[in-house]
Amino acid sequence: MSESWDDYAEIWDSNPDVTTYANHAFESLLNTVNPKGLRILDFGCGTGQLTERLSPLATEIVALDSSPKMIEILQRKNLPNVDTLTTLLTESTLTEHESLHKPFDLIIASSVFGFLSHHTETVQLLAKTLKPNGFLIQWDWLKTDEKTDLGLTEQCVEQAFQAAELSIVSLSQPFVLKGQGQTMPVLMGIAQKETE
Repeated sequence: MSESWDDYAEIWDSNPDVTTYANHAFESLLNTVNPKGLRILDFGCGTGQLTERLSPLATEIVALDSSPKMIEILQRKNLPNVDTLTTLLTESTLTEHESLHKPFDLIIASSVFGFLSHHTETVQLLAKTLKPNGFLIQWDWLKTDEKTDLGLTEQCVEQAFQAAELSIVSLSQPFVLKGQGQTMPVLMGIAQKETE
């Protein structure tokens, strides 16, 4: 899959829809959690649209993506408190990469889970890296039609959070993107790791 994302890397940040999506996601994040001083994992970070916005606020961000070219674009931004990882998330990834050993206050995943074939298993792996009381926040296209492969249903997000033993804080539709005669709602899922 990373090869196809590599193909988009050079033009990703100049796409107005990408920027609009990131702006809305960032705004909805700020309405939920104060990222100031937090250690954050930007999972499926792409070129770092959210990482870039969070960098001035967070103490540290680990930006992880499977696309080497997307990560390369992010690295060119020279963000001071950002550590990048080009890898798929697996059980062994959690062991091999030192930057994933210390737990995170916040994990974000913007338009990522809907593209993964192992969505539930990935959420379970991510939950292992959260601090108690830490948040996992995701934005994905809301799947409104069973015939389409794009996006996730609320039920799918709920089941993944429950399988990862995360408490569901909320499921909402904070914004929609319009274009090419379509209205595409975005589903925001917020979950929290309970204290042990």
